[in-house]
Amino acid sequence: MDPVHLRLLRELRDRGSVAAVAAALHVSASAVSQQLAHLQARTPVPLTTRRGRVLVLTSAGDALAAASLRVDEALTEARETVAGLLENSSAPVRVSAFTSAGLGLFGALLEELDGATPVHLTDADVPNREFPGLTADHDLVIAHRLAHDPPWPADRVVVTPLLAEPLNIAVSARHPLAGKAGVTVADLVDETWVSVQDGFPLAGVLDHLAARAGRPLRVSHRINEFSVTAQVVRTGAAIAIMPRATSTALEVDGLVLVRLADVELVRHVDILSRPDALAYASVQNVMRALIAVASRLQGAPAGPGAGAPEAETAGGPRPTPTTRGAQVEEAEHV
Repeated sequence: MDPVHLRLLRELRDRGSVAAVAAALHVSASAVSQQLAHLQARTPVPLTTRRGRVLVLTSAGDALAAASLRVDEALTEARETVAGLLENSSAPVRVSAFTSAGLGLFGALLEELDGATPVHLTDADVPNREFPGLTADHDLVIAHRLAHDPPWPADRVVVTPLLAEPLNIAVSARHPLAGKAGVTVADLVDETWVSVQDGFPLAGVLDHLAARAGRPLRVSHRINEFSVTAQVVRTGAAIAIMPRATSTALEVDGLVLVRLADVELVRHVDILSRPDALAYASVQNVMRALIAVASRLQGAPAGPGAGAPEAETAGGPRPTPTTRGAQVEEAEHV
C-alpha cells in the first residue's frame, strides 16, 4: 500500500468529504477519488461507501485509516534515523582494499582521520571481475585495473579515480640492473620472473612485455602478495613487476625499483562504491581522506576536488591529471 493513499484515507475520515480533502491538499477532487480508487483496487474489502452524495469510510476503511497512523509513525522514525546517519560523521565506514593498496594506504588513512571517523579495514585481493561485488559488504572498495581491462560496471558502482600508478621493475640491489637509471625490455628477456596468479590485474603485464620482446618470458613463480614477492626478489633469484606508489614501503632491505625506459606501464587504482553509500557524511569523510593520502603517496598535491570528491561513472572521463599524472597518462598503458 502506498503511504500517500493511506494518508488520503485518513484525510477523508477527518474532513468528511472528498471536496474537503481536495481543498485542504490543493488538488482536484477527481485526483483524490482516483487515488482512493487505487487503494481500493489493492484491498479485498470495501473501504468507502456512499451516504447520500458524500463518500464516507466503512468500518474496514476506518480501521485501515487508524492503522495507517502507525505506518506513518514508523516511516517518520525511519526517515529521521536515516537523516541522522547521513549527517553523522562518526558512523563506522567499512573499507576494503587489495593488499598492496592496503599496505600503502591503510596506515596513512588512519593517521589522516586521526579518530574523527571510525573505519573497519579489510584486505581483499580478488580477480578484477569480483571487485564490484565487494561493495555489497563494504562502503568503499579500493580496486585496480589496467587500461585495457573492461571498465567497472556503471550500472552497479560509482567510480572515483584515486591513483594512476606507474609499474616498475623490482630487482635485488645486487642485480646488475639495479644501478641503472632505467632498463629496456631487451634487458629483461633472459630474466626469471615472479608474476601474479592468472585472472588478477597484473597477470597480463608480462604478456605485454613478451609481445614487445618478441619471445615469451620465463615465469617461475606466481605470488599475489607483493611483500612475499619482495622476499623472493631480494634473494636475486627472480625479478618482478611492482607498482611504484603502493610498493614504496617495500623498497628496503636490498630491493630496488627500476624504471622501464622504453615503455611505461600504468595501473589505475579506483574507489568503487554504491551510490547510496556516498550519501553518508562519514563515508564522504573517509573518501576525502583517501584522496588526500593517495595524492601524497603519488607525490602530487591534492587537487581542488579533494575537499569534496566528485565521483565518476565507469567509463566516464578521468579527471585532469597532476603533473606526474600527466606524464603517466601520456605513456603507454596496458
